[in-house]
Amino acid sequence: LRLPDGFCKGDGRFLALLKGGHRRVSIVGPDLAIRRVHPAVVRDALCHDVEAPFIAQTDRFLTGAGVPEHRRSRVGKAILRAQLSPFRIRGCWLLRPSPGASLWLQARRARLPRTLFMLIGGNIVLQVLTLLAWTVIGWGALTGHFDWGWLWAWALLLFTTIPFQMLITQAQSQLAINAGGLFKQRLLHGTLQLTPEEIRHQGAGQFLGRVMESEAVESLALGGGFMVILAVIQLGAAAVLLALGSGGWFHVLLLLSWLVVAFVLCWLYIRRMRAWSESYREMTNDLVERMIGHRTRLAQEDRQHWHDEEDHFLARHQGVGKRVDAIVMQLSALIPRGWMILGLTGISYTFVVVRGSPAELVTSLGGMIFALQALTSLVTGVKSLAAAVMAWDQVAPLFRAATRSQHERLGTEPALVLSALSDTFERGQPMMMAREVDFRYRDRGRLVLQACDLQIRKGDRLLLEGPSGGGKSTLAALLAGLRVPESGLLLLWGFDRQTMGDVAWRRRVVVAPQFHENHVLTGTLAFNLLMGRRWPPMPEDLVEAETICRELGLGDLLDRMPAGFQQMLGESGWQLSHGERSRLYIARAILQKADLVILDESFGALDPENLRRAMRCVLDRAPTLLVIAHP
Repeated sequence: LRLPDGFCKGDGRFLALLKGGHRRVSIVGPDLAIRRVHPAVVRDALCHDVEAPFIAQTDRFLTGAGVPEHRRSRVGKAILRAQLSPFRIRGCWLLRPSPGASLWLQARRARLPRTLFMLIGGNIVLQVLTLLAWTVIGWGALTGHFDWGWLWAWALLLFTTIPFQMLITQAQSQLAINAGGLFKQRLLHGTLQLTPEEIRHQGAGQFLGRVMESEAVESLALGGGFMVILAVIQLGAAAVLLALGSGGWFHVLLLLSWLVVAFVLCWLYIRRMRAWSESYREMTNDLVERMIGHRTRLAQEDRQHWHDEEDHFLARHQGVGKRVDAIVMQLSALIPRGWMILGLTGISYTFVVVRGSPAELVTSLGGMIFALQALTSLVTGVKSLAAAVMAWDQVAPLFRAATRSQHERLGTEPALVLSALSDTFERGQPMMMAREVDFRYRDRGRLVLQACDLQIRKGDRLLLEGPSGGGKSTLAALLAGLRVPESGLLLLWGFDRQTMGDVAWRRRVVVAPQFHENHVLTGTLAFNLLMGRRWPPMPEDLVEAETICRELGLGDLLDRMPAGFQQMLGESGWQLSHGERSRLYIARAILQKADLVILDESFGALDPENLRRAMRCVLDRAPTLLVIAHP
């Protein structure tokens, strides 16, 4: 927490908040000593500069209003809260490991191992108490000495299970929330590490499928995991009871053999579910693509052929679904009920041959019932886990992308880069230099760029013309750091991309891609303009954004929008014309304050008047400019 300037002296302007509660918080002060103080002390320090100008005025108002002395503090705080509610307190940071850090480290920080231990331990204790409760009442009934003492002991044991059941429920909720938050954070971080090349071949349906599957992985994995944990604990209890019963270890071996059969059926179920999931995802992708292109199909495609492929998709999906249903029926019916038949057979054999006591017979029956419950929970949990495994196939690339090397993205320290920029500029070296650069889209495809040489100096105004498919946009992507050349040398201010890092490189070279690769995101106009600069914006950012928009001819659009910069855009908001979108993309690139601005066919949708205004704005504001256009 950064303390206000008027609240402290010297360089000790920061506090580190270690942990806190409603009554006390632990902080590390500028002297590095740990202290426990009331939260109000920290709050007053952070709000000091904001509240100071209003305190004297509020005191005078309360005095004039005749508010009693003992109530002035409380009333004054209420007035300040009402007056200053729109103000934001800045200077707060949350320090934590990167989402791409060790998963075990993050799990420990989220206290997942401890919560999991509480969940497993609570379930074990709950099963033991349940067994003891029924042992007590069964012992009393079988020995013929049942009295109120046995009944009270049974009731006491049952009541003792209540707090453990509450503990299990709380541990499940806490584990689901913390593990789900960690999982989503890591997926989002991994998504942001993907390169354009990794997702270029995917459509909107596949993106939607990934989103749906990520939600399924979290809910199904946690739900199925809880069921499997409970099933394993119940199986352990059942094995103990069966070993103590009339069947002995022979009964336990029967249970283990039946578990082998259950695992084989589960494996077959997972295999068939994988084929069903692939068919389902293919149909979902096709449906979304058809919905997105509906207007084109309505205008261009013959209606008689709209549904030609649907029967094929549905027939294949139905065939796979039937095979899945068959194995589901076997799992749901055969595994639990088959065990009861097998268990009763074992009891009958041992009862005839060994002739155990009634207590041992009852113990075996109890073990069979426990095993029945465990197998039912196991089948339910396996179904959920199988669905989670299918969903994981779509989510795993995002999850693994989060662990990519930090050096690949960050590179050299910014201070080192900045200190070297002035030296390279003073020596007269070009800002951007490409030498013998080759690039191809596939390993064995033809070269799109071959032996490409280029020099761009600070302040240059360059026009790159060429036919469609000639590699202009590919070169722009290479210069902007969106693609990696196959061979050759590409330098920015004398540094290659590995040294400078992706983040620093893309901060200094910005590209406005072609129209079909640029997007208006669902959000406010301010966000769409300043998303590449800083967010939330400062007042001066909004002033500069408005100035540039009016220079580009978007003043009428701003005046028409009821909410101005807070107007929602995108598919569910304000719809922009083709030309308005093009100028928004230009403004977004200029507002990033990059050393080199690349505009890839950004002026093609503008009429002559707006073209002149846009060119004048770009030439005045871009430090170095590269414009790509058709001849």
